[in-house]
Amino acid sequence: MKLSKEFKVGLFMVVAITLLYFGFNFLKGIDFFSSSNKYYAIYHNVDKLTESNQVFLNGYAVGRVSKIQIQQEKDRVLVEMDIESDIILTDSSVAILNGELLGGRFIQLDVGRGNILQPKDTLRAEVAKGLMDFIAQNAEPVASNLQSTLKNVNIILENLARNTKRIDTMFIRLQNTPGLINKTLRSADNNINDLSAEFKVVAGNINEALTELKPTLANFKTVSDSLKMLRLNGTLNKAQQSLAKLNETLSRLNSGDNTASKLMTEDTLYVNLNKLLLSLDSLATHFNENPRHFLAPLGKSKKKIAKELEAQRKQ
Repeated sequence: MKLSKEFKVGLFMVVAITLLYFGFNFLKGIDFFSSSNKYYAIYHNVDKLTESNQVFLNGYAVGRVSKIQIQQEKDRVLVEMDIESDIILTDSSVAILNGELLGGRFIQLDVGRGNILQPKDTLRAEVAKGLMDFIAQNAEPVASNLQSTLKNVNIILENLARNTKRIDTMFIRLQNTPGLINKTLRSADNNINDLSAEFKVVAGNINEALTELKPTLANFKTVSDSLKMLRLNGTLNKAQQSLAKLNETLSRLNSGDNTASKLMTEDTLYVNLNKLLLSLDSLATHFNENPRHFLAPLGKSKKKIAKELEAQRKQ
């Protein structure tokens, strides 16, 4: 059975249209060969989000935006997402609308712990802060700091202007200072010249006075030397006389014809003094032992004393 050309052309057109349909839907994010679940998220502003934008989980594409519907009466946008069926979402999951630096938008899933959501449930929606939001958020403190900085700069400039006026006044006054310094130096120079002349006169007078005093100083030195010699001679004479007297005294002591020399050379006086001390010692001992021999009214005779001593010895 042969197919006609019309049938072949019609079959080709059907296949082409079918492929075009599937390819167009695939480009839109519809995958007919994989199972997916639909979930929803509600935003007030999707910021140029379009259908077929990808949905990411931990940086991996797990789905696409399948439909965007504006709910004007509620002032919000309903976003429908086709997410792979093996991705489990919970009631704490968040669909974060994020974007790239060049303007491409996508949805980033943040899956938390909680009860598992069923297909066609609604996720919590958030919008990530972009670069402009970050700039707007930090612009206010930067602007306030800039204003305070500008105020400080203005204060510094005002103070600088005041100081500039003061510096100008100082420079004007300093212009007269060199003239005053020159006058002072001139007067000081004149005074120095006068002092130098007077100093020369005084130095000449001192030289003359010293010249006149030289003979007097020489005479004074001579007199002083003479006085020193006289005092030294008198001292030496006195010392010689004292030494002569000392020699005479020593010679007398050595001659042996006087009391001092005998005391130095003989021991008679020492022996007699020793005997006297022994007698006094025995007398004191006897007095202590027999005071009655000395304290009786008329005293006792030698015989009685001898008898008493003998009786004491026998006892």
